[in-house]
Amino acid sequence: MGPLSPARTLRLWGPRSLGVALGVFMTIGFALQLLGGPFQRRLPGPQLRQPSAPSLRPALLSCAPRQRLVFLKTHKSGSSSVLSLLHRYGDRHGLRFALPARYQFGYPRLFQASRVKGYRPQTGGTQLPFHILCHHMRFNLKEVLQVMPSDSFFFSIVRDPAALARSAFSYYKSTSSAFRKSPSLAAFLANPRAFYRPGARGDHYARNLLWFDFGLPFPPEKRAKRGSLHPPRDPDPRQLQVLPSGAGPRAQTLNPNALIHPVSTVADHRSQISSPASFDLGSSSFIQWGLAWLDSVFDLVMVAEYFDESLVLLADALCWGLDDVVGFMHNAQAGRKQGLSTVSNSGLTAEDRQLTARARAWNNLDWALYVHFNRSLWARIEKYGQRRLQTAVAELRARREALAKHCLAGGEASDPKYITDRRFRPFQFGSAKVLGYILRSGLSPQDQEECERLATPELQYKDKLDAKQFPPTVSLPLKTSRPLSP
Repeated sequence: MGPLSPARTLRLWGPRSLGVALGVFMTIGFALQLLGGPFQRRLPGPQLRQPSAPSLRPALLSCAPRQRLVFLKTHKSGSSSVLSLLHRYGDRHGLRFALPARYQFGYPRLFQASRVKGYRPQTGGTQLPFHILCHHMRFNLKEVLQVMPSDSFFFSIVRDPAALARSAFSYYKSTSSAFRKSPSLAAFLANPRAFYRPGARGDHYARNLLWFDFGLPFPPEKRAKRGSLHPPRDPDPRQLQVLPSGAGPRAQTLNPNALIHPVSTVADHRSQISSPASFDLGSSSFIQWGLAWLDSVFDLVMVAEYFDESLVLLADALCWGLDDVVGFMHNAQAGRKQGLSTVSNSGLTAEDRQLTARARAWNNLDWALYVHFNRSLWARIEKYGQRRLQTAVAELRARREALAKHCLAGGEASDPKYITDRRFRPFQFGSAKVLGYILRSGLSPQDQEECERLATPELQYKDKLDAKQFPPTVSLPLKTSRPLSP
């Protein structure tokens, strides 16, 4: 495969070796060099040329669109909506997807190249290249690079752990033993150790789910001494700048240290420290090492609370037209708004604020991820230009609204009980309804095709792509002699 480039060498530092390597690097000071040096893998981002009017057709661009993509589809983070636009783009441009045999790549086990349908490097023949790898997996870089070239565009999405916890508890209540045993999310977060057992079936959904999906190792947990109310040093003590979606340059500040306070509870007549902030889950250097490794691998990490802003930056980085990232929300639960900023405590009740603080503390590794990638997103926005971004976001939303009115009955998502066409009825799982779409009648054949792409749920679209890439073989019946009449 030829000599390794510096970027590829960095990428081959997989998370499996992270724990061992960390001890060595810490003793010789190499970890500090990595964190302070030119560790991040950077690719020049082409400029987005914005078309002047809404259209179902992609805009013409002066740069070459990037079409080798690796998307880490994290759970309950708006990733199904990103998957939808990747499905549409690849389908429209005839790109080849690295598909799982079913719907996930052996999750929750680490990704293995052998799970990609049609991947047969040992046969000695010519392996058709893959363009897009985007379905659920637990990230495993070494194996991903067996399938995708190292110069692919790697990206993912994160979400505020408090919002993620609310969604995950509702969706995975029957899957996670910890959630199943708890009567409510508030009860679970008040004393998570009463329900959570590391390694129990489905309990990776109950704590630090983002960290798990990124394939990072977990440091050993050490319970603090009884009565110790001092939280560990925050993984990133600098203040986090948070800008409400579409609110412009006016910023709020959020101090992560203020949100990771241990909560003292009483259970079985004993004083306990139920917040993980009172446990030593690993040093700040360990967490920073993991974040720096992710920076070297991922070209962009989107933030669900700023979904539209992230889409504009994604289109800019990929040299795609704005229409390529305009789409409908998928796998959204009824009664919840995707993209709603939850990082501000303004407008929340005291009970909601307590639940938010407890969720972020219990999922402290995810909170470190969120703080880190929220900051990197807004640094990217500053470079892009906030006024320019606001214009692009407004245009994106106007196009989405125009497409919804043009394609959808009622111009919005529908309760699944009204969706009679099974091609558009989303898979129902968990306690909340998952919304879907009903197409308007009377669309032109061209618009019908594009609207179907926009409305098709992820499972049905995966089946469609599977049938397109691996068409079923039709075996002709053998010719037999005509039977003689009796």
